[in-house]
Amino acid sequence: MLDTSFVVLLIAGLITGFSKFSVGGMGLLVLPIVMIAFPGPEALGILMPLYVITDLMAVFSYKNHIAWSVLLRFLPLAFLGVFVGGHFLSGIDASQFVYFLGTIVIAMILLGLYLDFRPAGFMRKPAAAYSMGFLGGVVSMMANAAGPLFSLFLLEQKLDKKTYVSTRAWAFFIINLLKLPLYISLGLLSVGTAKMSVMALPGLLIGSFIGYHFLKKVNPVQFKWLIRIMSCMAAFKLFLFS
Repeated sequence: MLDTSFVVLLIAGLITGFSKFSVGGMGLLVLPIVMIAFPGPEALGILMPLYVITDLMAVFSYKNHIAWSVLLRFLPLAFLGVFVGGHFLSGIDASQFVYFLGTIVIAMILLGLYLDFRPAGFMRKPAAAYSMGFLGGVVSMMANAAGPLFSLFLLEQKLDKKTYVSTRAWAFFIINLLKLPLYISLGLLSVGTAKMSVMALPGLLIGSFIGYHFLKKVNPVQFKWLIRIMSCMAAFKLFLFS
């Protein structure tokens, strides 16, 4: 019988690779899945090497058309959010973390639903736009689920498609690099968690291949709703066991 940890990490790697190279938006689902086998903040450390690997793939693929001026406005507040998120992480226990993660997942789903039906005109105000950078940093550090917030900021910068994709890839890459030493200092990323991460690599490679080659066959709208439903189910499961 296959070990539960191996199966969970294989699925997490598969979803992470597929999401990075296809329609995206599956980050909300990955951490709750890993927490089936690792129910605590250490799940963040297990996932971090996978995100760095996929980030390296992404920035290599999208090394041109980067809006550095946008990143220079966005990243300082995101960095501040990462440090604030690290402070919160150092002061919560496993049960509090589970409850917080469930809340974040539901909040990100509600934000996505709002943006489906209402224009994000409020993001044209500088204070509102840059607050997304700060909040994104906090959520990224504590839940690895800041994709909707980062995307919200970048979409309002009126970038063309290539520039948007490249800038978004580099934003995630830079922020995740910043998170590495913080996770190490908090004891969430260690030799032990890195060894667990290795178990997810086969799934990561397979998911990346599938996502890259089958992107055109995926219906983005239907897929988005499927991920929302699954993420909601994962969030409610977290609440039940918190």
